[in-house]
Amino acid sequence: MKKKIFTIFLFTSISVFAQNNITKEDVDKQISVLNGKINSLKSENNKFKGEINNLNSNISNVNQKLETLDQKVQTTASDIQKTNSELNGKITNSETTTNQKFTQVDNSLSKNSLWSIIGILGAIIVSGLVYWLVSKRQTTDKTDVEAQISRTKLSIEESLVSEFGKQTELLETQIKILEQQKKNVTITQQEAEIDHSLALKVADEITLIERNISLMDQNVKGLKHLARSVSKLKDNLLANGYELPILLGKSYNQGMKVIISSSIPDENLEEGVEIITKVLKPQVNYKDIMIQTAQIEVSVG
Repeated sequence: MKKKIFTIFLFTSISVFAQNNITKEDVDKQISVLNGKINSLKSENNKFKGEINNLNSNISNVNQKLETLDQKVQTTASDIQKTNSELNGKITNSETTTNQKFTQVDNSLSKNSLWSIIGILGAIIVSGLVYWLVSKRQTTDKTDVEAQISRTKLSIEESLVSEFGKQTELLETQIKILEQQKKNVTITQQEAEIDHSLALKVADEITLIERNISLMDQNVKGLKHLARSVSKLKDNLLANGYELPILLGKSYNQGMKVIISSSIPDENLEEGVEIITKVLKPQVNYKDIMIQTAQIEVSVG
């Protein structure tokens, strides 16, 4: 093929030389160019041959890998078929064994365990009845105990109301003594320092009774009458110039002139809110001047 191409180029060059009177040097130059192109074609041809050889080698490798993979697939399929046959055999044997055991159990239950099951069910039923009776008895006992406690609490509160009633009578007597003392003092004594000890004692007792009233059931016999008596005592003190400001249930603030005996956290209050929930000692004012500082308990949110 290459010789033919060379011959064609040679004849063509000679023909051109004959027609155009080309010199020998021109012919040599063209031949040199043609030789260069031929060499380039040879080089490319060799390169193509190398690539074809590499491609053939790769194809050969791929074919070998495909053959190996095909062998592995055939082996795997054979193993799967073998395993499937073994599993089918085991499943069949397992089903046969299981059915036999179920049959044996069924026969055993029907022949030997029927009375045992009846006995167990009977025991469960009896236990349930016993539990129900005991629970009912416990509920009744609990109700009786709660009722007894309620009756005892009511009896104690009624006794306290009676005792506080007697105490209010004594406080009324003390207030009358206080009024009599004020009438008997001379002008010179009025100018001197006044003794408030009796009034303060009465105020403390009134606060104690009010605190106990707030803790009692409002249906206790005599409680309303006791509350009216305490209100009357406070009015009598006020008539003598002694006032007991209401602090219980009021909001506490830092500017109040009180003594805080304790602060108790209360989750029911909003954060930052402080409420006076107990008055241990009342604030007492005499003619709008505080003569006793209150002692209180504060609940803090």
